[in-house]
Amino acid sequence: MPERDPLHDLGVRVGADGGVARVWSEHATSVELVVFDADDLDWAVSRTPLVRDEHGVWHGESPELRPGAHYGLRVDGPAGVDHAFNPVHTLLDPYARGLTRAEDGSWRGVALEPLTATGFEWGASAKPRVPLDRTVVYETHVRGFSKQNPAVPERLRGTYAGLAHDASLEYLTGLGITTIELLPVHAFVTEERLVRQGKLNYWGYNTLAFFTAHAPYASAAARAEGAGAVRREFAGMVRRLHEAGLEVVLDVVYNHTAEEGREGPTYSFRGIDNAAYYRHDAHGHYVDTTGCGNSLDFAGEAPQRLVLDSLRYFAEELQVDGFRLDLAVTLGRDEHEAFTPEHPLLRAMLDDPVIGASKLIVEPWDVGPGGWQTGGFPAGFSEWNDRYRDRMRDFWLGDLRRERETGSAGSGIGRFATRLAGSANTFSTDRGPLASLNFVTAHDGFTLADLTAYDVKHNQGNGEGNRDGTDSNNSYNHGVEGEASDPAIRAARRRSIRNLVGTLLLSAGVPMLTAGDEFGRSQRGNNNAYCHDSPLSWLAWNPADRARFAPELLETVRHLIRLRAENPALRPCRFGQLGEDIPSASQMHWFNADGETMGFDDWDSPAERTLQYLAVSTPETEALNRILLVVHAHESSAGIVLPEHDGVTAYTLLWDSADEAPSSATPAVAPGTRVEVDAQSMQLYRAEGGRGGGA
Repeated sequence: MPERDPLHDLGVRVGADGGVARVWSEHATSVELVVFDADDLDWAVSRTPLVRDEHGVWHGESPELRPGAHYGLRVDGPAGVDHAFNPVHTLLDPYARGLTRAEDGSWRGVALEPLTATGFEWGASAKPRVPLDRTVVYETHVRGFSKQNPAVPERLRGTYAGLAHDASLEYLTGLGITTIELLPVHAFVTEERLVRQGKLNYWGYNTLAFFTAHAPYASAAARAEGAGAVRREFAGMVRRLHEAGLEVVLDVVYNHTAEEGREGPTYSFRGIDNAAYYRHDAHGHYVDTTGCGNSLDFAGEAPQRLVLDSLRYFAEELQVDGFRLDLAVTLGRDEHEAFTPEHPLLRAMLDDPVIGASKLIVEPWDVGPGGWQTGGFPAGFSEWNDRYRDRMRDFWLGDLRRERETGSAGSGIGRFATRLAGSANTFSTDRGPLASLNFVTAHDGFTLADLTAYDVKHNQGNGEGNRDGTDSNNSYNHGVEGEASDPAIRAARRRSIRNLVGTLLLSAGVPMLTAGDEFGRSQRGNNNAYCHDSPLSWLAWNPADRARFAPELLETVRHLIRLRAENPALRPCRFGQLGEDIPSASQMHWFNADGETMGFDDWDSPAERTLQYLAVSTPETEALNRILLVVHAHESSAGIVLPEHDGVTAYTLLWDSADEAPSSATPAVAPGTRVEVDAQSMQLYRAEGGRGGGA
């Protein structure tokens, strides 16, 4: 028989008659399990010395380790520049399934049974398993999503239950998105710097515990009942979202912990085994590739196992559908601190039958040496495509500014077309366009509305002298910084927004929409609102507030999402190859304003800012489909000739970004027809006809 995994079952396993604790520490000389009184978290009711095995796992049994028990660890070990042992500190078990906090600010784990043993039932709900090509991601914040929604009962606003309320589900399903990506919900704390400033960490990228849902996002009733009720409410949210056909992806932060720099607070890892969990240089200083004070050392087996066990717990026991791995390059750094796509942790995620079946999305960079790795992860991961973000912003905003100021946009349409078609210059053929997670905005940066209203960031409210947040926004205020009363400027901004969101939802790849962009949410120019738990960051639900900026934008976004779902030519699974019929790819044909095949010089000439993109699906499971996307990025309107193509007998207009709202159906027009295209606009047509050649 194969030898049992030495790192199996870390954490605690509990029963009515007591339980077992297993804690890994390579360098400790003693580990003690302490169980505390439920009503007085400073009163230890039992102490159990744990015994070390040959693999560095400390284990022991305690009759007090029953469901609901509050417990901690006390660990001692050698002195030295890499160590931080102190047996006086009560430390948090890295595998704790529940949390509670003592009066002195230290944390206790709460021992919980498996979820189904508590009577929780998943019923008929199941993971939706949305194929990647049909996926539309909606990045949002548990608290910020429903905090101001009057249709959600006040006691549930800003909670897991609020996100799962009927009013929330009706909105999300009506929007048409398939997948909710939640900003961090692993238990987190606010950095000490922010506490001293009287601020808090709103986004949550400061993880305290990797197996526990953040308790402040639960309803007051669940919090009062305890850690088990918090977990049930989280699981209930997942169940309700699944019943509505929506997937749940978690933004997870494994690259660093809330213990910050070496002088930061000691909650768990630092006191359990600082030398083994964190990266250090030869002098004992932390090697920080995250910009957050520390980096977990994933050259070691135990930190790797911690991540895998956490992912598996949320994917299996709590039925989460996928994960977005924050600063994922840190997770792929080897013993020499170099990133490798074949890192054992990355390979183990893909090979695990539970984790590997989940959606795996990476943020493909960190702040360490060689930290930008977009396109460098192995097949099986989708990547946040910052090159897509930057190019599309620059094309619709930066180039527009340059054309107005100098008379020339400065660049042609070639790089835009490359991103539109799936970024084949970034992702290998074997990975295909679905490796690209396309986005124009995210939680970190300007909102879509603010991209069109601010040239520079306005982060004074963050308390850092406006030094925080990026200065590279590729934004354009259209002539006035901030709020504008001029109807022409307001209309131009709305058109730019429609062009950006239209490009996002009509591009090959997996689109991600940031919550609130569908109705023009603004953060008043703050591009780093990480410390604002306020209406600045919450979604507006008041119809007057939503209509103030772009009253028809919401219906436009819904319309575009429907068009994406209905037209498989917009969402190829593979890259097409010239002259080959590749299943689930789209054959792409490129034409200029005159309906002629694009010439070599057309791609890079700043004078050529009009493109016609005809995509023909090569279906495996869906009917043949053709679409024509017309992009006209000049400051004046123009007549263009719709291209002739084998099998195409007519073009039916589906959407025009020049229109404030989606228009009703228009008569089909024949290939070769000259049609008018407004300045700075896009038109999407369905190409009608039989199979024809090239299909």
